[in-house]
Amino acid sequence: MEAQAAPEPGALVYDPAACRVGEYRDTTGPYAMLRPVGGGREWQADPARIRPATADERLAAALKAANSRSGRKL
Repeated sequence: MEAQAAPEPGALVYDPAACRVGEYRDTTGPYAMLRPVGGGREWQADPARIRPATADERLAAALKAANSRSGRKL
């Protein structure tokens, strides 16, 4: 099985362990570093498990970020 190439920095990926979309930042040691769409605290993910986010997942993450900026909680 071929090794998966790392996403480009800034690419939106889905982390199934965290059940959320994040912006790929870089790989540090054995981890992929992701940050929430719209900013926030980075988290570590297993690079073998992340995958590109679908259009629906990207839209939901952008909507969540916009709602957060407006101060509105859903």
